Amino acid sequence: MDAQAEVRFAAELRMFLAPRHRAERHRAGQARVCVDGVSSLGHVIESCGVPLTETGRLTVNGRQAASHDRLASGDVAEVSAVRRPQPVPSPRFILDVHLGTLARRLRLVGVDAAYTNDADDDTLIERANASRRVLLTKDRGLLRRHSLWLGGYVRGSGAEDQLRDVLERFAPPLAPWTRCTSCNCPLAPVRKADVEPVLPPGTQRTYQAFSRCLGCGRVYWRGAHSWQLQQIVDSALGTAVATRRRDALPLWARAQSDGVTGDHMPNHCSAPQASNRPASVNPSFAARRIERALAVWVKSTTGSPGNSPTSQPSAAAHASAAYPNPHASGRNR
Repeated sequence: MDAQAEVRFAAELRMFLAPRHRAERHRAGQARVCVDGVSSLGHVIESCGVPLTETGRLTVNGRQAASHDRLASGDVAEVSAVRRPQPVPSPRFILDVHLGTLARRLRLVGVDAAYTNDADDDTLIERANASRRVLLTKDRGLLRRHSLWLGGYVRGSGAEDQLRDVLERFAPPLAPWTRCTSCNCPLAPVRKADVEPVLPPGTQRTYQAFSRCLGCGRVYWRGAHSWQLQQIVDSALGTAVATRRRDALPLWARAQSDGVTGDHMPNHCSAPQASNRPASVNPSFAARRIERALAVWVKSTTGSPGNSPTSQPSAAAHASAAYPNPHASGRNR
């Protein structure tokens, strides 16, 4: 009989288990694996379908272990989920081609999020490594590429859940209304007289405060539907506050709040968010309106936005509340 070891996965990681381990998936994430004395613990974990980017503390027979350690027959390894919030060298991100809506929402709340809709896997990894950005993706195979310096799996099927997941996991600093959702560059206040030639007549009569993208020149102001985007901003800020509060708790208190104890305490926390939506608005209808409002931001853009400068927005831009003008002139990136 082949030598075997047991690998026990935290609840948050069981969704990644490969089909051949689906039976084990329903037994508290316990997978029986063959050991050859050569394969590392990290290789065994990934062979079960779990990217190492999603793992946290590793133990073998109750002792701290590293991904390069080797399993022996009869060993019991335990794999915890990555800590939340996860410390990263710099809270700057690059997103794969399937996460365009998430990229725009991250930019809306001021997070540096590079995105292009035509980058292949090799290009994404090259750009992530060169600019030291965290690669966000739903492609598990991409996260298992050893050439990738740092990445994260995005949980959730919709943009709202995905944004909450990223904010809870990485806790990036937020600066709403300070980035262009089209090209990711910072916004800066601009005099109305400087942009008046490109404003529609109704906008010229109604609005007085404007901002302009320092990269593509797009002009922004608060429009009639800005409350829809403000809901996204308010929810993001609420998530950020809840994440900071939970991170301040000791580990035992986090486990107690989740109703479990032991090494497999869940690190994922979804604090309920208060909604600012008027009571008369249907949730699904409001969601569609929000997505249409966001789509307006890039409607007139040709080509794909590239990576942004690393500079942070100025204090003046920080205070500027901007809303997009789909008819604005200016060069596109």
